[in-house]
Amino acid sequence: MTGWHASDDAVARYSDGSLPETDAWSLEKHLEGCGTCAARVSRAAREGAAGVVLAEVRDAVLTAVLESAPATAARHATAVSPSVSAPTPAAVPTAPSVPTASPVPAASRRPRAVGGRLGRILWAAGPALRGAWAGAVALVAVGALALAYGGGFDGTRPLLLAVAPLVPVAGVALSYGRHADPLHEIVATSPSGGLRLVLMRTAAVLAVSVPLLTMAGLLLPATDPRLPQAPAAAAWLLPGLALTLATLALSGYVGCRTASAVVGGGWLLALAAPLLTAPDPGLAARLARQLSLYFTGASPQWGWAAASALCALLLAARRSAYDRLETM
Repeated sequence: MTGWHASDDAVARYSDGSLPETDAWSLEKHLEGCGTCAARVSRAAREGAAGVVLAEVRDAVLTAVLESAPATAARHATAVSPSVSAPTPAAVPTAPSVPTASPVPAASRRPRAVGGRLGRILWAAGPALRGAWAGAVALVAVGALALAYGGGFDGTRPLLLAVAPLVPVAGVALSYGRHADPLHEIVATSPSGGLRLVLMRTAAVLAVSVPLLTMAGLLLPATDPRLPQAPAAAAWLLPGLALTLATLALSGYVGCRTASAVVGGGWLLALAAPLLTAPDPGLAARLARQLSLYFTGASPQWGWAAASALCALLLAARRSAYDRLETM
């Protein structure tokens, strides 16, 4: 039994064939686990225009079963007592034989089960991890290391910390919506869609980006002593989480791509505007100082934690808005 039930209008439109195809698929999936709604659909179908046809089909099936009953009983009697004479084939019609499927060896079933499980995992992870986004994240991490050790750039750590919060935001934009997933219309209207699927794909994005970027930050060389001290390699985690949740919360109003553009643009503006007016001559020094204001210390981190909590509460309050996200 599920926690929600189909509306009377959806049941009526499904029974007369006027429900849109994607909504019909969603309702059929729901009927697999909800006997109450299945009974309602069955009753609506019997009472509708198709009720007469269904009654005729039911009567025909019952008649065929009753007519085949004597032949079945005779075959059973012959199998139990060979001395009992069975009716002649001309007197009793025999039911057509139904071909039986040959059993499939267990060895041949196992690879399909594993492949199906892997396919479901990849589907749940979303298009971002199946496309070029995961490679781009690895390229950012490797590029930062190459820039620091190969190019000798002292501002690599501040630059990586400035870009890191934007990576999961971009992953959200590439994980959900009809622009990213060719099966989005079907997926979004299924019982597994909505906010649950959005959160699953966001978790997959974070599971890839957080370890790679944090490890890259830990492997970077120490900042030049002449420059302001940059924040720690893991200081971007709470800001990145807050920006990601803000993107999800805003997606309920304007869609994933627009929300990602607004949040990412706001973060870049918050970094660029002070850099243009700072008195420090070097860009790396100004960026490190600005990131320290945003990341270093208990007050900024508590602020990011509070922002994350507020965005999570907004997500929970508006969870129904994600049931039809980007399906129109």
